[in-house]
Amino acid sequence: MISQPRGRKLSREEAERVPHVVARPKARYAWSAGPATGRFLEELKEGRVLARRCNGCGRVLVPPRMFCERCFRPTDEWVYLPGTGTIQTYSISYIDTDANRIAKPILVGVLAFDGASEGCGIMHYFGEVAPEKLYIGMEVEPVWKPQAEREGAITDIKYFRPRRKEDRQ
Repeated sequence: MISQPRGRKLSREEAERVPHVVARPKARYAWSAGPATGRFLEELKEGRVLARRCNGCGRVLVPPRMFCERCFRPTDEWVYLPGTGTIQTYSISYIDTDANRIAKPILVGVLAFDGASEGCGIMHYFGEVAPEKLYIGMEVEPVWKPQAEREGAITDIKYFRPRRKEDRQ
C-alpha cells in the first residue's frame, strides 16, 4: 500500500491569498427530451399514456423508447395504453421530499401499466388509499390534474388511486 501525503488546513492569511474568480457566463443552452419522451410528455398533457411497440420481440415499452434494448432494433409503432395499472412495489414514507418528518405519509412506488410488457413501469405517487390498505398487485387508475393545469410532465398525473372503490379512503 502506498501512503499518500496528507494535506493541511490553510491559515486564514493563506486562504485570503487564494485567487477567487466570480464568473457569470452568458451561456445559452437548449435541452430536448427526444422524440419518444417528448411525445410521451405531450400525450400526458392531453390525458393519454403512450408507449412504443417493438415488432421484433413484441414488447410494449412505457415510457416509450425509439430503440428496443432487448432485441437491439428500432421500435416500430406508437401504442396508446388505458392508463390503468398494477402496483409492483411501494414505500410508505414519513419523510417528505425535503427530508422533513411528516405526520401523514407519502405513498410512492412502481406501477406497471396495463398493456405494457413485464419489466416496464414507472415510479409515481399513490393517493386516496390508507397506507395499511396498500398492497402489491393492487389495481390502480390515474387521477389527472385539470386540463388547464397540465404542462406536459409526469406530474400531470397527480397520483394513482385504487380502482376498487372499497379500497379508497
